[in-house]
Amino acid sequence: MKKLVVASALSLTVLAAVKPASAQTNAMLQLQSGTLDKAKAAIDKDVSEGSKAASKAKTWLVRGQVYEAIALDQTGVYSKLDTNAAMTAYESYKKGLEVEPNGGKSGKELNEALAGQKLYSAFMNQGASRYQSKNYAGALKLMTMAGAIMPKDTMAALYAGIAAQQAQMSGEAKEQLERYAANGGKDPSVFYSLASLYRNDKEIDKALGAIDKGLTALPNNKDLAAERVNILLASNRMDEAVAGMKQLVEKEPNNVQNVVNLAILYDNAAAKMGDDIRKLSDEAKKGGTLTKKLAAEKDALEAFNSEILRLGGVIKKNPKAAEAKRQLAEVQNRQKEAKARVAELEAQVKEEQSKGVDVAATEKKVADLKAKQTEQRDLAKQYYTKALAIDPNNYDANFNMGVFFYNEGAELNKALGSMDMAEYNKRGKEIEGQVCGRFKQALPYFMKAKAVKANEEDLNNSIQQAENLLKQYEERKVVCVETK
Repeated sequence: MKKLVVASALSLTVLAAVKPASAQTNAMLQLQSGTLDKAKAAIDKDVSEGSKAASKAKTWLVRGQVYEAIALDQTGVYSKLDTNAAMTAYESYKKGLEVEPNGGKSGKELNEALAGQKLYSAFMNQGASRYQSKNYAGALKLMTMAGAIMPKDTMAALYAGIAAQQAQMSGEAKEQLERYAANGGKDPSVFYSLASLYRNDKEIDKALGAIDKGLTALPNNKDLAAERVNILLASNRMDEAVAGMKQLVEKEPNNVQNVVNLAILYDNAAAKMGDDIRKLSDEAKKGGTLTKKLAAEKDALEAFNSEILRLGGVIKKNPKAAEAKRQLAEVQNRQKEAKARVAELEAQVKEEQSKGVDVAATEKKVADLKAKQTEQRDLAKQYYTKALAIDPNNYDANFNMGVFFYNEGAELNKALGSMDMAEYNKRGKEIEGQVCGRFKQALPYFMKAKAVKANEEDLNNSIQQAENLLKQYEERKVVCVETK
């Protein structure tokens, strides 16, 4: 009997040992051994429709872990099982918190997994794979999820922003790069890219804000500071651009390029004022000319009216005065023509007045602008001179200083050409000397620039023109008068 009892007990022990493991347990064992295909098959079976295991939070926890491992696979063997494995893992962890209140006994593990490094890496890994295959929108979606898992992370925001740019999704790119900046990112190229996105969308203040954030993170970054000036220039905010460049010069007084750039800003401002001065002068001249013409035509009309009255009196006294009648008819025709001219000029003057052209006010504006232009030119010259003191061989400083004098000569020459004979006889010789002097002053700077860069077309053309003009003045024995 004892032997039978022993045998029976042994039989029961053997039966217990070979009892099949649950699909969940099998999945866990396969996961631990690294056979992810078998782990996936087991856990998928466990959550199939109608499965009792699907109502357990632990099942969903294991499923999340299996798919998380598939997403993190670096061998390329298992990652192909599900190219959306990271999202499946995320959804599995969320499901685990739903099937039992707060995930039951697995609640802590589920919550930790949803905010864990592994799930973050799973999304980043599969996002990188999407990016490499040029599926930029898909990469953006996955990397955005990674950023949601770790909201303070900079890497996910950076790569999501890059993916959004590649996908030409400007709004999403701005959002991600702003997150990068807010989380403490310090790559200057990111701030530059963010500013470019805003510039492309005509959001200039936000572009400047992006650069300012970069300068807050990297206060000594020269490229970002220079880009700020470029943005201001592009948006025609000249005063702010000058102020920004002056700050750069004050920080680095011996940085020759910054000094040259500041001189160029003043030079450009003076040139812009020159355009405005010409436009306003033309308006004032036109308005003044029309007013003078109208006054002259009215005087002529009044004279015709008086002559008609006189001739009428002559004819009244002598109705047979044939010559007086002929003269009257001629004057009446001329009166008619004068009335037409007066009406036409009055319409033109009215039109100019409707445009708001006040000749006196416009002339004052011109005078004020000329004073401001002189100030800007003086500052440009001052900073070109300073740049050359730092580096006498600087091409830009030499070329632009030459252009500075050349342009002054060209403007004086234009004024000379517009003089009438009376004015030329009064001031023409004096102005010719000044024109010659400016071209003479420009030439040495051009030649110095040529010694640095010999094959610049604009430079060589300027040299040739200056030499030709100087030769003409020399032949005419004009004495060149240089400015200080």
